[in-house]
Amino acid sequence: MRFLHPAQLCQCLLILQLWLVGSAPAYAQTGGLSIERGVKAAFLFKFLGYVEFTPSLPQDASAPLTVGVLGADDIAAELNRVAQGRNINGHPVFVRVLHEGDGPAGLQLLFVAAEQTARAGPLLRAAQLAGVLSVTDTSGGLQAGSVINFRLVDEHIRFEVSLDAAERGNIKLSSRLLSVAYAVLKSGS
Repeated sequence: MRFLHPAQLCQCLLILQLWLVGSAPAYAQTGGLSIERGVKAAFLFKFLGYVEFTPSLPQDASAPLTVGVLGADDIAAELNRVAQGRNINGHPVFVRVLHEGDGPAGLQLLFVAAEQTARAGPLLRAAQLAGVLSVTDTSGGLQAGSVINFRLVDEHIRFEVSLDAAERGNIKLSSRLLSVAYAVLKSGS
């Protein structure tokens, strides 16, 4: 019998976990929150564990990782529920609902819902300058400057990644995260 190396086992578990999270059909409804929104909240929480936030990571090892959510109060509430009592690398996770005009100060991850993406260009640029991982939910998300963008593919939630945007924000993405992305884009490739 052949056993997996611990690193291989972790990668297999991540792939299985992200596949299961993304495999729920996106159109179903449960208690007012669509499964699509619940899956996105779960992905947002998981992304925190596979990103190195060089410029925006709190210096205190027990300080919270803060996720800002713009235009999706239901995702913010679900993410709050998912994060309750859990931590990422010793950091508790705090969710902050953002409003128009709020900036990325103090955030490690910014989620901009599809309804807000057209107006969020300045916020996405500010997030990039601050080293904040930006995640969007629209077909033009990567072009708007987001690092990760959700896509609906065959009724399942998937995500695509812009390595250029990550590089500009000095954000290091885990190869395990990239291995389960629907698409990884880099200019010139």
